[in-house]
Amino acid sequence: MRMMIIGAAGMVGRKLTQRLLAGHADVVTPTELILYDMFDAPAPDTDLPCTILSGNIADKAESEKLAAFHPDVIFHLASIVSGEAEVEFDKGWQINAHGGWQLLEALRAQHDASGGTYRAKVIFTSSIAVFGPPFPDAIDDDFLCAPQTSYGAQKAMVELLLADYSRKGFVDGMSIRLPTVCVRPGKPNLAASSFFSGIIREPLNGVEALLPVSDEVRHWHASPRSAAGFLTHAAGLDFNRLEGRRSLNMPGLSCTVAEQIEALRSLAGEKAVSLIKPQADEHIIKIVAGWPRNFTAARATALGFSSEKSFTDIIKVYLDDDFEGTL
Repeated sequence: MRMMIIGAAGMVGRKLTQRLLAGHADVVTPTELILYDMFDAPAPDTDLPCTILSGNIADKAESEKLAAFHPDVIFHLASIVSGEAEVEFDKGWQINAHGGWQLLEALRAQHDASGGTYRAKVIFTSSIAVFGPPFPDAIDDDFLCAPQTSYGAQKAMVELLLADYSRKGFVDGMSIRLPTVCVRPGKPNLAASSFFSGIIREPLNGVEALLPVSDEVRHWHASPRSAAGFLTHAAGLDFNRLEGRRSLNMPGLSCTVAEQIEALRSLAGEKAVSLIKPQADEHIIKIVAGWPRNFTAARATALGFSSEKSFTDIIKVYLDDDFEGTL
C-alpha cells in the first residue's frame, strides 16, 4: 500500500507518519511512504521505502509529479493556517484552494491515462471553519456551510471539488473537518487558534502565555493523537458508507477557555495558571467570534471515529506524547 502525506513536515503530518508506521489496526499497513511538504519532512525511523520531497502543490508541475507516483492513499494536509490565510489573501487562495484543485486535476489526468484503472483514495483535512454564525447550541450533520473567513471558504471549496471528482469516479475521497487541534507541541504558529494551545503549553513549560480573548469563549477541540487517529481510521473506511455525503464533522470536546484553565489548574497547580496573562486582541476576537463552538458529530461517531471526553484528557495526551519537562 503506497501512501502519500502532503503536508508531512507539519505537526499533524509527523504524528500521522508515526501512527502509520506503528501499524495501527484501523488502517492497512503502508509498504511505501512518500512524504511531501514545502520543506523536507524529518526522515522516519523505518526500513520501508520512503521518498521525501519538497515543493509547492499550487505549482502544476509539482502536483503532476506527485500524482505520477500513483499513491493508493493520499492524505492531503497541506495548507497555510487560518490567521495567515486571512492576512495573506492571495497566498491563502493560491495554496489552500488552487493547490487542492491542481492536485485533483493531476489525479484526474492519471486516472484517465490509466483507462480508469487508477483511482486514488484521498483524505482531505478540512476544518470546522467551513461553518459560520449564527450557530445552534450544537451543530449537527445537516447544518449549512457558510464560512466567515477566507480560510473557511478555501477549505469548503476543496471539499466541494473533492466530492465532485469522487462522484465522477476520478478519485475516491472524503473530507474530515478537524476540531482545533490542542495541545499542539512546539512553538506558536500563525493560526488564529494558536492561543488555545499556548495557554496550556507555555505555562506547563514555565513560560508566560497571552490570552487574547475572554475566558467565556467556547470552542471545539481534539488532541493531536486524535487528529492522527481520525486520518488513519478514514484510510481504513469504506467510503461507500458515506452515501455520497463525503464531508464529516469529527468528534471533539466543547469547552470554554475557563474550563481549559481549570483543567490546567487541576494538573499543574496555581503557579502554572498564574502565567496566563489576559491581553485582548481585537483581530483574534473578531475571527474567533465567527467560529463554531459545539457539534453532535453523530455521523462520524457512528462510523467509528472517536476523541477525548474531557479537557483534562487532552492535556494528559500532551504530557504523555510531547512534554519534555517536569511539572
